Amino acid sequence: MRQMPGWMLALALTVLIATPFAQGPTGGAAPARPARATAGRAIPRLSDGKPDMQGYWTNQTFTPFERPAEFRDKQFFTAEEAEAYAQKRLEDVKDVPRGDEVKSDADIHYDDGIWLLEGYKKGAMLRTSIVTDPADGRMPALSAEGQRRAQDRAAARKGIGPFDSAQARGLSERCIYWAHEGPPILPTGYNSNLLIVQAPQTFVIQPEMMPVARVVPLDGRSRVGSAIRAYRGDSRGRWEGDTMVIETANYSEKTAWRGASEHLKVTERLTMTGPDSIRYRFTVDDPSTWTRPWSGEYEMTRIDGPLFEYACHEGNYQLPGILRGARKVEADAAAAARPR
Repeated sequence: MRQMPGWMLALALTVLIATPFAQGPTGGAAPARPARATAGRAIPRLSDGKPDMQGYWTNQTFTPFERPAEFRDKQFFTAEEAEAYAQKRLEDVKDVPRGDEVKSDADIHYDDGIWLLEGYKKGAMLRTSIVTDPADGRMPALSAEGQRRAQDRAAARKGIGPFDSAQARGLSERCIYWAHEGPPILPTGYNSNLLIVQAPQTFVIQPEMMPVARVVPLDGRSRVGSAIRAYRGDSRGRWEGDTMVIETANYSEKTAWRGASEHLKVTERLTMTGPDSIRYRFTVDDPSTWTRPWSGEYEMTRIDGPLFEYACHEGNYQLPGILRGARKVEADAAAAARPR
């Protein structure tokens, strides 16, 4: 049985040790991180018999989160249709205007045009959506309380301009929280990779995008008190056979993941389907937001590491300039409106 590398064990046990990153090239796509062949091999296991999920993974997929209207009655692609769908999406990325072809702001697609062309093969699942339940591949309707809260949040923002304060900018721009990092973990489009580290009583997941390591205790400890709320919630895990089950609650109301409340509960299930593949399933439950629980799933594929540094500080060092610029515009407008 494969032994756990010492540096991984140290990371999981100490928690405070920073995971090393490789510095990616400036202004270009990351080097290739190929996926590995998986057929016909048993899943690796640690010395305690548990599946060894440690290493680097990608959850990249062109499969949409919710099923598009064009596939309303189509739950699955054929293999050929999935390949064609992914190829069309990839061609759309490659067709992004560059250099002298850029004529307006609408021609600029920084995210897609550069980072989606990472080196490993891109694809789509046979499913036509990541959401699997409800059967239509769409999130359920908002509950009455969820609708009221959405209206209240919209009313609270009324009259507040996007450049009025630092708090008016999004959590991801302020490098606080990126919704796709979860839980639940969702594909991010680019940098859609993560690292898993295991120790006997600890399971660690660290995304490449907004790389905050989520340390999941497996020792049966009680959840923190309900008065303690966190942007990423409070996670507790356990093994059910060969499946890692992680339940997360105690979210901050400020997270507002897809409009959710602080009562959000997410259950994740990670099951190795081969030595280099993990089936990731999740269920979202928040009666204060939706009329019913809902679920989704996708496959993770092992890739060669390491993770590349995602230095989320642009919003931090640009934010003063953004706000100063807005104040300058306001001052100029006020000066122009004064009687002469």
